[in-house]
Amino acid sequence: MEIKPKKIGLFYGSDTGTTEYVTELILKRIDKVVQINTYDISEVGSLEFDDYDFLILGLSTWFDGDLQSDWESFFAAFKKINFSKKKVAIYGVGDQIGYGEFFVDGIGILGRVVVDNGGKMIGAWPTEGYDFEASVAEFVPGWFMGLAIDEDNQGEMTEQRIEEWVIQIMAEFSLITEKGAVA
Repeated sequence: MEIKPKKIGLFYGSDTGTTEYVTELILKRIDKVVQINTYDISEVGSLEFDDYDFLILGLSTWFDGDLQSDWESFFAAFKKINFSKKKVAIYGVGDQIGYGEFFVDGIGILGRVVVDNGGKMIGAWPTEGYDFEASVAEFVPGWFMGLAIDEDNQGEMTEQRIEEWVIQIMAEFSLITEKGAVA
């Protein structure tokens, strides 16, 4: 019996480059641990999702809780993906001051589809330390469905948050131990 190496599919969309920047920071930390394949969501179809049991999704939230434009274009196909037997982590970029009533809503929009279609969400992130009014990403009080990044107002916290979140999701994917060793 052939044992396949564990690999992750990371799918992201970026209009202004901020989500792409955050993606690069995440990749720098994950690449050291496991194989990861990265896709710009504007260049894929739903079949690419079938190749992975571990998925990371990245996006920004625009204006009044809208998905990033490439995710918006792909959303009808996304809603048809079967996420059974898949573990999914999501990170999102938003502006908690300028759009505090819709902060990182994209995380929650994608996350609910994943759950509704049989997937297991991992990578929950505490809301403590953020100043926002409301978020679809807050699935239970005090917790986002994924990592919330605010480069506009808390850019100095981005790298530390990513470092902690990557260790967390790698452990939740069962790809490393809590001490950081490869599982």
